[in-house]
Amino acid sequence: MSSVQLPQSAPASSRNADREVLPRPDLTYTPEVAAETAHLYERVKHIVPSVEWPFHAPYVAAINRIKKQRNAVILAHNYQTPEIYNCVADVVGDSLQLAKMAAKLDARIIVQGGVHFMAETSKLLSPEKMVLIPDLKAGCSLASSITGADVRRLREAYPGVPMVAYVNTSAEVKAEVDICCTSANAVQVVESLGTNRVLFVPDQYLAKYVQSKTSVKIIAWHGACEVHERFTGEELRRYREADPTIRIIAHPECPPDVIAEADFTGSTAGMIDYAKAQHGGKVLLVTECSMADNVAASARDVEFVRPCNLCPHMKRITLPKILDSLLTLEHQVEIPEELAIRARRSVERMVNLTQ
Repeated sequence: MSSVQLPQSAPASSRNADREVLPRPDLTYTPEVAAETAHLYERVKHIVPSVEWPFHAPYVAAINRIKKQRNAVILAHNYQTPEIYNCVADVVGDSLQLAKMAAKLDARIIVQGGVHFMAETSKLLSPEKMVLIPDLKAGCSLASSITGADVRRLREAYPGVPMVAYVNTSAEVKAEVDICCTSANAVQVVESLGTNRVLFVPDQYLAKYVQSKTSVKIIAWHGACEVHERFTGEELRRYREADPTIRIIAHPECPPDVIAEADFTGSTAGMIDYAKAQHGGKVLLVTECSMADNVAASARDVEFVRPCNLCPHMKRITLPKILDSLLTLEHQVEIPEELAIRARRSVERMVNLTQ
């Protein structure tokens, strides 16, 4: 489930502050900052060492003040670091949850704590809002594995075969396909098309997982997430041999030998719910390891084993970059209108099907 902390409405005098560059605040760790952020440190004190908090706290305090001044909300994907996810985010969840919730909030500015395709999805569903990505280099190996031109070539090679795109794709790709899907609803989306063959882009491993759940023939692109494809079934077997009581929870972007070793496979939201249900147990989350830190903040009776494959793109988003983005309004995500109309259509088809 996504989590929402609604920001207070900005005062009328600051409603015009969403266009001007703001001065950089003092970032000294003072007793006042310590007191202002103490309740937030309580959320993360068992996963963020006390020696690190004096660095984080001034940024946390400044960001939380300035986002109110800007009438902005911060979206944090499940893979963001704990100090972002737990201390400055207004909405947390997977990429589609973030975009859908942001569209419902009365805010003028969206700061995307995630990667570029997520910021594009937020812009598609909130075209009237300013969407900021704190680092333009926050990309995605999966999204970059396919282009709009690739999709058009697939259309030519498989005329008449409908195409599904995982939401982990660029707006350019979304504009060329029939419908989008998430890891949670991929099987439902594929079967909704009513055909015996479907093109599925770009994740080959999610495609294989879907194929194991449906009789529809899946024709897959050969993209992969660089985080999830590094896990192996042999690695998981070693963990289970060391402790047979461990519960292994995998994301469907993982290779088939990993999924075969898992006790549960599901989307990030499904993984979180399953992990929280393991009261007093030991859990291994086979996904980006910051997610285990974030789940641990609210599931303190669960022991998390962290194989810890980090996403280098997600880690480009930091508290200093979020602050800079709020101060300077960089970097704004824009999508050409004609492209946005077509890309939005494929996302909305999925939302209307699965909501």
